[in-house]
Amino acid sequence: MKNYLPLLQSTSLFTGIPTDQLQVLLAQLGAVVRSYGKGEALVLAGEPNRRVGVVLTGTLEAYRPAPGGARIPITHMEPGGVFGDVLGGSSLASPVTVLAAAPCEVLLIPYERLLLSDGSPAHQRALQNLVRTISDKYFSLSRRIDLLVLKSLRAKVCAYLLSEAERAGSLTFSIPFSRIQLADYLNCDRSALSRELSQMQRDGLLDTYKSSFKLLEPETLKQMVQ
Repeated sequence: MKNYLPLLQSTSLFTGIPTDQLQVLLAQLGAVVRSYGKGEALVLAGEPNRRVGVVLTGTLEAYRPAPGGARIPITHMEPGGVFGDVLGGSSLASPVTVLAAAPCEVLLIPYERLLLSDGSPAHQRALQNLVRTISDKYFSLSRRIDLLVLKSLRAKVCAYLLSEAERAGSLTFSIPFSRIQLADYLNCDRSALSRELSQMQRDGLLDTYKSSFKLLEPETLKQMVQ
């Protein structure tokens, strides 16, 4: 656990908590480290989840099951990613499945113990961080809805790529989805997405290879979203 403290302090859940206080807090919360193999589920859609988790190594994928066995991608998490912070506090079953996209280790914390503060500065800060993390994810969901209601496929593609460039702080970046997953994320036909990206590349708007992109005309892309 001690080796992961710097990573944990960089997460949205434990930022601002000194090392010595964080060690004590994790022990009080009953935090444990668990390992999962590729394809193993940490959270299953239709079942309750009462834990908050932090990715320590490896990667996780969250998706919503759809009719016909389809999967609607929700997010992709790497070390430092927090999951279960929104779902863990609900009395309802989880609407999403979270599974290991690669062998991974995660820190798991019982949600009830996280909510029952002992009044210490570290626990109070963790609760403040939890609220902020949930709020940030609410606005992220709102942006996803804004993207999905756009009428044209090109507008959806432009809006998504611009948001990813902003997140990366660069016009050259990689996205966490394959082309198939991106089509599911944008709720569009996979062949249509491939054609649109190829046309945008021919139009000189971007360069792309697999999951990597370089936006060549960001201002033009912004106009296409409006």
